Amino acid sequence: MDAVAQSPVGLFLMNFVTAVAILIFGRIVIRWLVKLLRKIMVRADLDPILVNFASSISTGILLLIVLIAAIDRLGVDTTSFIVILGAAGLAVGLALKDSLQNFAAGIMMIIFRPFKLGDFIDAAGVNGVIEKISVFSTIMKTGDNREIIIPNGQIYAGAITNYSARDTRRIDMVFGIGYDDDMLKAKQIMEDILIAHEQILDEPAPAVAVAGLADSSVNFNVRPWVKSSDYWAVRSDLLQKIKLAFDKNDISIPYPQMDIHSKKESDL
Repeated sequence: MDAVAQSPVGLFLMNFVTAVAILIFGRIVIRWLVKLLRKIMVRADLDPILVNFASSISTGILLLIVLIAAIDRLGVDTTSFIVILGAAGLAVGLALKDSLQNFAAGIMMIIFRPFKLGDFIDAAGVNGVIEKISVFSTIMKTGDNREIIIPNGQIYAGAITNYSARDTRRIDMVFGIGYDDDMLKAKQIMEDILIAHEQILDEPAPAVAVAGLADSSVNFNVRPWVKSSDYWAVRSDLLQKIKLAFDKNDISIPYPQMDIHSKKESDL
């Protein structure tokens, strides 16, 4: 029996059985470890996209380690095999540099969450609502219902403005009146409109203040606070109400004008 075990065929069979056992036992352990990792990440309230991706990557890496261990048990020199894998990985990394950049940016966005599904943001020169976030790209829907797919690298490399991140927003508007108009009356009209508007918040209080004396107008900063979801509707409504109130009270809103003086030929 010992002689059979010491023979080349016997050694190969023993190593083969051991390698198969490593593969089977390794898969069981990997399944248990990945399941444990998923539970930990879910309890940490990580994004489902990141949970699925981390589980897949962990499974692949652990299976590769088990496979190398099983091959090594068969007597195959795994050193050269690892070197080949490393060289292949480097070549693939260089070829897919942009994709890896998008991938890394996607992971960072999923972890740090600069925005979430449904947020209205300005990023990579695009304004829109976030519809889907993946590890390589982000899908946004614009106001005119266009779908735009943006590589994550372009989003994460620049400034990201998230208009939905806060519950409230301040509306910044500038109104100009003529120098001959009643400045105090115009200010009172605007303040009354802001106070009476149901969607404008009491705290922080809305503000109307002189912004500057321009070439042809006295400019006022009008700055009410509203819920973020009411921003555009309130802004449009205020523009209309203030313009109509100015017209009703004979307060002008100046616009650029040019005076042209002509001379007769006899005057030259």
